[in-house]
Amino acid sequence: MNTTAQTYTISLHEGFFARRNTVDWIFAVFAVAAGGYALATYAAHMDIYEKAILALSVPAAIWLGWFWRPLRALIAGVAIVSVLAAMAYQGDLQRAESVFWLKYFLSSQSAILWMSLLFFMSTAFYWVGMLATRAVGFDRLGTGFAWAAVTMALVGTMVRWVESHLMGPDIGHIPVSNLYEVFVLFSWMTAAFYLYFEDRYQTRALGAFAMLIVSAAVGFLLWYTLAREQHEIQPLVPALQSWWMKVHVPANFVGYGTFALAAMVAFAYLIKQQAGETKWYKLAPLWLLGTALCLEPLVFRRGAEAGGSFWSVYFGVSSLIVGGILLARRRIASRLPALDVLDDVMYKAIAVGFAFFTVATVLGALWAAEAWGGYWSWDPKETWALIVWLNYAAWLHLRLVKGLRGATSAWWALVGLAVTTFAFLGVNMFLSGLHSYGSL
Repeated sequence: MNTTAQTYTISLHEGFFARRNTVDWIFAVFAVAAGGYALATYAAHMDIYEKAILALSVPAAIWLGWFWRPLRALIAGVAIVSVLAAMAYQGDLQRAESVFWLKYFLSSQSAILWMSLLFFMSTAFYWVGMLATRAVGFDRLGTGFAWAAVTMALVGTMVRWVESHLMGPDIGHIPVSNLYEVFVLFSWMTAAFYLYFEDRYQTRALGAFAMLIVSAAVGFLLWYTLAREQHEIQPLVPALQSWWMKVHVPANFVGYGTFALAAMVAFAYLIKQQAGETKWYKLAPLWLLGTALCLEPLVFRRGAEAGGSFWSVYFGVSSLIVGGILLARRRIASRLPALDVLDDVMYKAIAVGFAFFTVATVLGALWAAEAWGGYWSWDPKETWALIVWLNYAAWLHLRLVKGLRGATSAWWALVGLAVTTFAFLGVNMFLSGLHSYGSL
């Protein structure tokens, strides 16, 4: 009785704030100061809603830094570098061509190109670490390059935001308005969620799989930049000139990113489960699904000769990667975490994504009511968003109520990636509607 009371008293004293250390409080002061600086510097460019979002972002950043402490360095580093880059412009966009650090590192385009290179390097080092016969730290390099890539992605995003305002008072906007910008968002957000799970479960083996989907997104981003030249900042169309965009789009891409991460974890799960399988016809469904997912980008050639050879090479390399993973499945399986760990990561990724996707759908309905006078119009994008939501709602329901586990849930998560990809990109390409902003 006394022991129980003593334990209860200790637990009261060890509350959330009591567990904060000096660095936590220094970070909190830094976040408040940074928020104050942003408000003082850019208040003239903000409406009341944007000021409210900034005010809420400060405690959110503090909580995130306290919840997962590696984010403290990331947030502080991105804020400092972004401010230095903005100051280097001195109000003149032309300085991006004459100032060394802007031209080669800190302009938005340079930072995003560095992000792309760093993500490719991260993927390569994760796979070298996975397949190496001796542990020589290559996977640690993969982690380091992933953190560096996330940092450069965020710096590029923040600087692009500043650049848009320098182009004109009516052009400035948060860079989440077209396919180029949201692919940057998808890349760093997916990588950041993976890095959290890597730290939480103390395993780097999943990085090889998680970074494949990030590298695929970066591949699309580079094609979209080089073949389509869609990286230039453009004024917002009237329907996007709303503060709803600032909350709806990021929430949506938490869902997209975590659903994609769950699919790659599902792929790893099936590889580990079938590591001892010797009959190729039993492995064929996995290879076919992996190849089908690689085949999806080939539809980007629709209506455009530019980049056709790029996507042919992309498909060929991706198919070889899938085949190589199956050939090396025994070695890979020996490095992967236990099946129950993989299953748990898959579940948590989908649970987080579903929560944010639900919020994004509600926010989208409110935005639609303001922009078009109705909450729901059965627009193709809305319809496919509902299909994605129902898919993962059913997955979570069967898991929580019927105990869905194992290969069935993994296959479902992989198929879910194909459905989500079509909702994200296919609708823009093949179906016209009110959401047809990011055409290919």
